[in-house]
Formats: sequence, C-alpha cells, structure tokens
Amino acid sequence: MEKSQSEDYLKSLLNKNLRITTSDSRMFLGQFKATDSDRNIILGQTFEYRIPPPPKHVEQGAEPVTVDMASRYLGLVAIPGGCITKIEVEEFASQMKGNR
Repeated sequence: MEKSQSEDYLKSLLNKNLRITTSDSRMFLGQFKATDSDRNIILGQTFEYRIPPPPKHVEQGAEPVTVDMASRYLGLVAIPGGCITKIEVEEFASQMKGNR
C-alpha cells in the first residue's frame, strides 16, 4: 500500500470504534483518535476488558462454561504499539462504504 493510500485509510478510521487486544490478554474498545510511526494508538471513550484465562481442566463432554469479562471505563488511553497483538474495526452495515 502506498503512503497516500495508508494515510487515507487511517483517516477513514478516525472516530470509529476499534477493538485492540494486547499481549497481556486485555482488550480495549474505544474510538480511534490517533497513531504514530511507532504504532502507538490513542483511543477515546475507552473500556478495558480483562480476558479470563481458559479453564485448566475440562472434562470431555462437559457443558461449556460462560464467563463474563470484567470491564472498567478508562476514557482516553494510549496503547503502546509493541503490546498490540490484534486490531479490529467495529462497523455496522450502515457504516460500511457503499451502504446507505
């Protein structure tokens, strides 16, 4: 992707909700505000979710267990680029290009 295409893509993400997973098993959900050349990301109106560890021992054929993720409101956060393992854009059909 060329630099101008990259810049246009990043601009199109401004104020969209991103889900960012970090290497310490946390997930941040907030509005994309900025990034830099080190891949650090600034999110606004952010919630942090702690992903629970998988059960250590599950019997074969056992019922699946649903665990709620603990969350807290953080507001404006900076996420270091080196800690990011996954970035997802949260879009609804009405927000995608070409849809009305």
